[in-house]
Amino acid sequence: MNAIVNSQWDANLALSRIAAAIGEPARARMLSSLLDGRARTSTELAVVAEVTPSTASVHLNRLKEEKLIQVLAQGKHRYYSLCGADVAIALEALSILAGNPSARFVPNTPNHLRAARTCYDHIAGTLGVVLYDRMKTLGWFSNQPAEAGDAHDPSEKGVKAFEKLGIDVAAARGQRRRFAFACLDWSERRSHLGGAIGAALLQVALKRKWLFQHLDSRALAVTRHGRREFEARFGLKLDQI
Repeated sequence: MNAIVNSQWDANLALSRIAAAIGEPARARMLSSLLDGRARTSTELAVVAEVTPSTASVHLNRLKEEKLIQVLAQGKHRYYSLCGADVAIALEALSILAGNPSARFVPNTPNHLRAARTCYDHIAGTLGVVLYDRMKTLGWFSNQPAEAGDAHDPSEKGVKAFEKLGIDVAAARGQRRRFAFACLDWSERRSHLGGAIGAALLQVALKRKWLFQHLDSRALAVTRHGRREFEARFGLKLDQI
């Protein structure tokens, strides 16, 4: 009986700590801004919370301690996102009770870069994100990474689909680099496909003239032929890109 009581006490204590972490107004604003599934920097979250960067750092550490958020280091940047769907569901339920709909993320990236661009050697921007989402929906991967940075492995269906596009999956896997992973997109704050397989996909798109790369910019343009191909091969209509 004592073990049961102690377990219930521990659960209640954990609940009270989480409630206290969420209940602070600045932290609540930070968490609400992350409900759209996009990651944000500490600087952006400080603006959202209307606090100084140093105060934001303290708040973010508290939220990490309670496993409400996680941090991903990518290059020189650190991005914060919710710790999974359970946290998002709980926050959404609280938002409904409070009658406080989440604010929509509005990127400040130049339009020509936001639509489509290269991220090192793979496709990024809105095009990269919607293409990656579509590949996951089509079942091209055997696992579904929950967070940016997680590794991917193609399914049997995915291997056939990539090879049908002209991508040598075995050769891509044999390179001395990550094969495939969810790469956080800095304008969309959602993931696109990174790694050797993502680089191979970009090369196919350029070689087949689905995409055109500007000589003095990372920006990519979808050609008229490319729009037809993306719709035929992926079921994507790219009228807005």
